[in-house]
Amino acid sequence: MSLGPTLTTDRLILRPPTQDDFPAFAQMMSDAEHVRFIGGQQVRATAWRTWASIAGSWSLLGFGMFSVIERESGQWLGRIGPWVPEGWPGNEVGWGLTRTATGKGYGVEAARASIDWAFDVLGWTDVIHIIAPDNLPSAALAARLGSKNLGPTRMPPPFDNLQVNAWGQNAAQWPKQRDKSKSHNNPIPSKWGKAHFLHDTDK
Repeated sequence: MSLGPTLTTDRLILRPPTQDDFPAFAQMMSDAEHVRFIGGQQVRATAWRTWASIAGSWSLLGFGMFSVIERESGQWLGRIGPWVPEGWPGNEVGWGLTRTATGKGYGVEAARASIDWAFDVLGWTDVIHIIAPDNLPSAALAARLGSKNLGPTRMPPPFDNLQVNAWGQNAAQWPKQRDKSKSHNNPIPSKWGKAHFLHDTDK
């Protein structure tokens, strides 16, 4: 039984996560440098618990991060979508793509579909993205989506000692910003460096 919807974009399928996705997720989380902004390197057993948390959000809350699948190849590319753990500072759409999936515009494409769904189906009135100040690629993605840096925020314990900013916008602003973000096949400008599209969620 599916826990949630399947969304499609030009190049991607977004659907609730499954156990079949776990090996690719565990592989992503084993890359210490690549995942430093989404909780850091995890051994396979710890990654499974993280994956169970992501999947469990769908059962408990009726929404959660989607698995992002490349339509052409069927390859798992990462997880992107609504994320509101207990004590979270707002309604977030967060992201994290594999190293090989970065720099191709997949982050913009999947995040845009997720924000559409959050506003249109979940009825959210605003959305945030929690980003560390030195996570420039993630900030670039948030800016591409039209979100603005709203200033420092705080995650719940045990992550309340981490310095993060909330980027965001509201539902009234989104239609115009969505149109501006449609050049999703272009990479993030080179001034940001190689885009990793990693996010300070799912710590």
